[in-house]
Amino acid sequence: MTSTAIALLSFGSTASAQTLRIVATTSDLASLARSVAGELAQVDVMMPAGADPEAFEPRPSDLAKLRGASVIVRVGLGYDHWLDKLLLLHGDRHINRGGAGYVDASIGIPLLEVKGRSLDPASTDAHAHGLANPHYWLDPQSAEVMTGAIAAAAAAVAPDITEKIASRRADFLARLGTRLANWEGVLGPHRGAKLITYHNTWPYFARRFRLDLVDVIESKEGVAPSPARLARLASVIRAQNVRVILHEPSAPDDPSQLLARRTGVTVLKLAPSVGSVPEASDYTALFEYNVAVLARALSAPSN
Repeated sequence: MTSTAIALLSFGSTASAQTLRIVATTSDLASLARSVAGELAQVDVMMPAGADPEAFEPRPSDLAKLRGASVIVRVGLGYDHWLDKLLLLHGDRHINRGGAGYVDASIGIPLLEVKGRSLDPASTDAHAHGLANPHYWLDPQSAEVMTGAIAAAAAAVAPDITEKIASRRADFLARLGTRLANWEGVLGPHRGAKLITYHNTWPYFARRFRLDLVDVIESKEGVAPSPARLARLASVIRAQNVRVILHEPSAPDDPSQLLARRTGVTVLKLAPSVGSVPEASDYTALFEYNVAVLARALSAPSN
């Protein structure tokens, strides 16, 4: 891209309530940004809901989405590593690393599966995401840290809306806290329930709701399990009385369905992100759906 094109995509360091644009890499972060900013900002998302982050390839139109952005919000931990190249091409230091409008929402989150090594976006290990498991948004308690970072960046670039942003965030967190208490009550009777997952998406959800993830079908990102692995998993399901496999809507069905036929386990499609199923229309609805569906499955009589 030419220097002229980069200059045309640049944006200044401050914004008013009328011009504040927040661009999020995922639908979950976009939903949280809307909960905090509401009508005070335009919020756009880069990666389509339900898209596979491992296979996502940004297009020129995604670079164009950064035009006029006041705040950029990312998952971090290598999950949206493709953003780095776009930010470099875009050339606006205010939404690049260290800028007032740059938000890595993972900072301050109590992370799981921390690897203790330098971030390598090209990693191809069992959870090819870099420093730690990146699915922290699936613990609703993480919203306090994530919305705090979004609110701080919005206030930094648009100081005139600081109080309104803070008030909206407080209201959202209060409502979310009430719902969280309800969700914990719904899943409370199933504390310690043993589950298997297709992809390593659910550790934060399991930690919050005291569930036991005993194994993962996909031992390496994007690689189908071998017959030997499926046979071992079938033995694990029988030995530990696992009743449910958590499965993402976009994941291949065959391995989970094969295990279901062999063992009688239920394959349950939960929503890993806002918009990945129609019922998960926003961040709160994501948990309403997942908690209700999982509790219903765990409450059903055993086969």
